[in-house]
Amino acid sequence: MEQTSALTRKRVRAAWWFLTPMIITLAMVAGWPLLRTFWFSMTNATLDGSGVAEFIGFDNYFIYEDGEFYGILFDPTWWQAVWNTLYFAIVSVSLETVFGIVVALVLNTKFKGQGLVRAAVLVPWAIPTIVSAKMWGWMLHDQFGIINDFLMTLGLIAAPLAWTADSDLSLNVVIAVDVWKTTPFMALLVLAALQMLPSDCYEAAKIDGIHPVKVFFKVTLPLIMPAVMVAVVFRALDALRVFDLIYVLTPSNEATMSMSVYARQNLVDFQDVGYGSAASTLLFLIVALCTIAYLYVGRKSMNEGN
Repeated sequence: MEQTSALTRKRVRAAWWFLTPMIITLAMVAGWPLLRTFWFSMTNATLDGSGVAEFIGFDNYFIYEDGEFYGILFDPTWWQAVWNTLYFAIVSVSLETVFGIVVALVLNTKFKGQGLVRAAVLVPWAIPTIVSAKMWGWMLHDQFGIINDFLMTLGLIAAPLAWTADSDLSLNVVIAVDVWKTTPFMALLVLAALQMLPSDCYEAAKIDGIHPVKVFFKVTLPLIMPAVMVAVVFRALDALRVFDLIYVLTPSNEATMSMSVYARQNLVDFQDVGYGSAASTLLFLIVALCTIAYLYVGRKSMNEGN
């Protein structure tokens, strides 16, 4: 017993020795800029560097003056950006998860040309986001875009639509483009999980004559759920930090503005480093809280299922 305990402690020490360089590098690459951003959010620093940045506490977040509250926490544009980001993340990740599972199930079956289809499915994910956003921007153009021309030819619309400029359409169009691009990523992770499943349970279900749909919900889905959770967490992190797709595809207005676009607008366009850093800090806190909440709920549901 003592030898086992000593061996365990030795392995733990060895693990920490291997992890220490990575932890130090992560602290330098991510931790230090994060602390600097939090510090700038407590100052009145500007991008042009005029004057000396002064410590103003939480004034960028909230301040009470002349009988009214000011600051980012009382800015309607900020809360609109939060709503846009959460809506984008929830809808896009949900659709990508469903479509990714469907695509993975199709790719997991054996058929002629399977390798070619798998390679073709990954093409949207391989295209850089800036390139795909610009490509879809041309296709969705209200004057010479192919989407409007195709829909008008079919008689589905009577006049060209401003897909990326209309406030009623733009956010949903961004979600559609994101789903097109990122579904292959979800499908790839789910496909890897499907190929690791044991075949004996499926053979037994086939012998018993159980319907494939029931087999999927009772056997396949619970077994691949850990991989699906990992994929959803990664995609949720990306979706909550979305910037390039919205910035390139749509104009900078409140209808599609995300939290990252809001922070960039204040940092670069308005040259207010303190206010923009406050927005970036809140974005980090929201992403962290959403991730922790999802992991907690997911782990609790999996433990209850087991």
